[in-house]
Amino acid sequence: QKYLCSNCNNILKKALQTLCGHRYCSACLSWIVRNNKNAICQKCKEEDPSTLSEGSLLAEERAFGDAAINKEISELKVHCVTLGCSWSGIMKNFEEHQSLCEYALIPCHTGCGHMVMRKKLADHLENGCVNNVTMCQKCKRSLSSSEYQEHSCEGNLCKEQKRVQTETPSKEKNCSTPLINKEGCRFSEVGCSFRGSKEKIKEHEKTAVGAHMLLLLQHIKQLKASLCTAAKDANGSIPQSELNVNENKLHVFENIVAVLNKEVETSNLEITAFRRQSELDQNIIRGLELKIAELHRCLTQKDAGLSSLHKSLLFSEQASYDGVFLWKITDVGRKLQDSVSGRTVSLYSPAFYTAKYGYKVCLRVYLNGDGTGKGTHVSLFFVVMRGDYDALLPWPFRHKVTFMLLDQNNREHIIDAFRPDLTSASFQRPVNDMNVASGCPMFLPLSKLQSPKYAYVKEDTLFLKCIIE
Repeated sequence: QKYLCSNCNNILKKALQTLCGHRYCSACLSWIVRNNKNAICQKCKEEDPSTLSEGSLLAEERAFGDAAINKEISELKVHCVTLGCSWSGIMKNFEEHQSLCEYALIPCHTGCGHMVMRKKLADHLENGCVNNVTMCQKCKRSLSSSEYQEHSCEGNLCKEQKRVQTETPSKEKNCSTPLINKEGCRFSEVGCSFRGSKEKIKEHEKTAVGAHMLLLLQHIKQLKASLCTAAKDANGSIPQSELNVNENKLHVFENIVAVLNKEVETSNLEITAFRRQSELDQNIIRGLELKIAELHRCLTQKDAGLSSLHKSLLFSEQASYDGVFLWKITDVGRKLQDSVSGRTVSLYSPAFYTAKYGYKVCLRVYLNGDGTGKGTHVSLFFVVMRGDYDALLPWPFRHKVTFMLLDQNNREHIIDAFRPDLTSASFQRPVNDMNVASGCPMFLPLSKLQSPKYAYVKEDTLFLKCIIE
C-alpha cells in the first residue's frame, strides 16, 4: 500500500511526500494543485476528517522528494502482463522493456489504422498494410510488398490494367485535402506517411527510429528483388544505367541503416550513462540528507544545552543566599484571570537559600486563593525544596518565616509570619523535589489587592517579600 499514489492509486512515479505524511506521484500532485484552489489531501479526509490541519493543505513547494521510497520502488520485482510475454525483472528496467516488448500491440506507423504486435510489424508491412505500397515504374501500378516481388509487366495486360486502374481512397483523400504548413518525414521515400510541423517531424524522427529501420529493410529487400529480376532477364530488358542507379540506392540505404544503428547504440550508451549518473546523484542526495539529519540532531542538542544554560543563568541572577527574597510578579491582571479560569491556578517563585549552603526554598502564590481563601483572598505559601546540602542540615526546618506584600507607595505593607509546625511533613527533609506547601491561605482579601486606595498593584506589577530568620 505504501508504494501506491494517494491520488491515482497506481505505483508511485517520482514520489513526493507531503507535510501530512502521504505520498503522491509528482505529476498527480502538480495536476491536483493546478486544478484545485486550496486542495486538501484526500487521504487525510478519508482517514479522519477531524484531524485536518494546515499540514493537510497540498502545495508543491510544501512536498519533498521521497528518495527512499523511490529506491524501494525501483527495486520491486515485476513481470510483463502482456499476453505471451515472459519477461520479468525489476521496476527500474520495466519502462525500457515496455518500449521493446515484442508482444505489445502498437499502431502501424503508416496510418493504416491497424494495431499489430511489435514482433509482427514487419510481416504486416510486407503483406497486410494497405498504405505500404510500391508503384511499378513500368506499368504505374500500386502494389503491396509481396505483390511487388512477384509482379512482372507483360505488354497488353499491363496496359489493360493501367486503363482500369483507380487511385486508392487514401490517395483521393490526400489530393482533396491540401496540407497546409506541413512537411513529410525524411523517410517518406521508403513508406513513412507521417506529416507535420518541423518540431513534430523532429520529435517523430527521434521516436520512430525502429520503425524507420524496418521500412528501410523492406525497401532494401524490394531493391534486391528488382535487381535479381533484372539479372535474370536474359535479354537485358532493364538498361545497365538503371541497374547501376538501383545498386547505388541500395548502398545508400545500407549506409543509412548503418548510421541509424550507430545512433541507436550511442543513444543506449547515453541512457546507460545517464542512469549511472542518476544513481550516483541519488547516493549523493541520500548522503546529504543523512548529514542534514545529523546536523539537525546536533542543533537540537545544542538548543537544549543553551536552554539549560539560560535557565541556570536566570536562576543565578534571581537566587538569594541570605534568607531574604524579593519576588516581582508582572502581568498581574492576566495571571489573576488565569487563576480564576483555572488555566494557571498557582505560581511558583524561583528558588532561594537561607545561606550559601543552607536550605533551598521557594514561594507559591494563588492569586485567586486556595482552600479557605479560594475566590476571596490571595493565598501565599512557603515550600521547602530538596537541596544539594540537605544531608548536612538539621531537620525538621524550624526557622521563622515572614511574608510581606509591599505597598509601592511605602505606606501600608501587608505582613504575616509563622513558625513551622515541627510535626508537619512540610518541614521534614524532602524526599521529592518539593514538600507540601504550608503558609497563609487568607493572606490578603482580593478586594484590598484591587482597591485604588492602595498601591499593592502598580503598572500591573506586585512585589512579594519573604524573610527567613
